[in-house]
Amino acid sequence: MKELRLMKGNEALAEAAIRAGADAYFGYPITPQSEVIEYLMRENPAERTGMVVLQAESEVAAINMVYGAAGCGKRAMTSSSSPGISLKQEGISYIAGAELPCVIVNVVRGGPGLGTIQPSQSDYFQAVKGGGHGDYKLIVLAPATVQETVDYVKLAFELAFKYRNPVMILSDGIIGQMMEKVELFEQQPRLSEEFDWATVGKKPGRDSVIVTSLQLQSEEQEKVNLRLQAKYRVIEKNEVRFESHFCEDAEYLFVAFGSAARISRKAMEMAREKGIRVGLLRPQTLYPFPVDEIHRLAGQVKGMLTVEMNAGQMVEDVRLAVNGKTQVAHFGRFGGMIPSPDEILNALQQKIIGG
Repeated sequence: MKELRLMKGNEALAEAAIRAGADAYFGYPITPQSEVIEYLMRENPAERTGMVVLQAESEVAAINMVYGAAGCGKRAMTSSSSPGISLKQEGISYIAGAELPCVIVNVVRGGPGLGTIQPSQSDYFQAVKGGGHGDYKLIVLAPATVQETVDYVKLAFELAFKYRNPVMILSDGIIGQMMEKVELFEQQPRLSEEFDWATVGKKPGRDSVIVTSLQLQSEEQEKVNLRLQAKYRVIEKNEVRFESHFCEDAEYLFVAFGSAARISRKAMEMAREKGIRVGLLRPQTLYPFPVDEIHRLAGQVKGMLTVEMNAGQMVEDVRLAVNGKTQVAHFGRFGGMIPSPDEILNALQQKIIGG
């Protein structure tokens, strides 16, 4: 039976990990996501499901523990915030290269550098472009509510194992720290399946499996890359998710994700009260990106404004999708500053309507 609770975003995420049947969580505290590991330690899921929770000695150690658990075919997860995710990039690239499933959560804070503990969306490039080395992609889910944070944990594990690929939940300090009513899904069983790609030791009727991202021969490494690129094309075809509001009659369009989309929705309502027909397209998957839908809408609107809590990152993908069919501008606050609906509406009037 589903359960209603009033929960903070980070704590709801942690509870969702337990209920999703996660086998292991490895992490390290950093504001504004420390409540994830704090909740897990306090809840002691080992007694509920047998889930292992371990505070690693560093972010580098945590992601390599995830690599090991994922290589054994287990549901493994880690979380951090921006500087910590940067430290995990080498391990994430290894995991992607070895084609292993795992879930990575980034509760983004302002940067660059140590920056601030306030919310930001400045890790978009890092998340969707492959922040580590090599040609790889993460599936990237962008929740805008605490409820979506809960739902996306379950979805993330499903997609990770469907495609044998790391999945990132790109949250931020607003969603991680806010409290909302959530409907928790029922407890899922932990995995009992033994996967033929996982390393579980040599057994009768089965040879041992070596999990690695290392290929010393260029010809073999190219084969790996071709296989990965083919997989990404399948993901792009099948896993695009977005939410639209008043787009069909819109003359202008906001494109925003996560927390910025929540604020943009209010700005959209204010614009419509003034007689300005504005719609909102919210990508729920940042990779794969809703290229086709944005391109379609570009043919009917007079302009698009991307609203981001950064200096302008997603706007590049919007411009590529639009491909010159309409004007595209960006409005952002960054360094931990949060835009207001009034600022967004003013930016639309100045950059698009008056532009």
